Amino acid sequence: MTPAGYQKNRLIELVHELALKTGEFQLASGQTASFYLDCRKLTLSGEGANQVALGMLEVLDRTGFPDAVGGMAIGADPITAAVVTVGWQQGRPLRGFIVRKESKTHGTGQMVEGPIRPGDQAVIVEDVVTTGGSSIRAIELARAAGLEINRCVAIIDRQQGGAEKLAAHGVTLHSLLNLSDLGIEP
Repeated sequence: MTPAGYQKNRLIELVHELALKTGEFQLASGQTASFYLDCRKLTLSGEGANQVALGMLEVLDRTGFPDAVGGMAIGADPITAAVVTVGWQQGRPLRGFIVRKESKTHGTGQMVEGPIRPGDQAVIVEDVVTTGGSSIRAIELARAAGLEINRCVAIIDRQQGGAEKLAAHGVTLHSLLNLSDLGIEP
């Protein structure tokens, strides 16, 4: 089956089917919530990864195509892989990178891995942005590796201050979806 282009409504359906869980959850930000968005279930499915990649490539087309995309392991890893793969298939090559949570004690010990070069224009990709903490950490480490970062593209913005905190670090947040799109009150 040949996949169609990005379909926002289909991505919303997939988030509801695969990623949205209800209950009592503690978020990475330390906040508690009555729902959790486990986007790994989305990005590790073929259709979900494809829709995310197509949507993010549309955002990159609108905001300026970078040299590389990547983000904090492990949530950003399947997003990065999908975006660079679909981009290549469409004749729009990108390089990917992974930002480690901690350095390895063997090998090169680098915090940022991938075929990147200092001065590359890069975009951080994220699954869910709440307060922006993990995005900011990825941005700081990527900048320390010499990457130029001024944008972050997320699958979902939880609309809880992340965009404002990223802006304070010189980064604009773009998201494919927000809570309103999912029928959830922010």
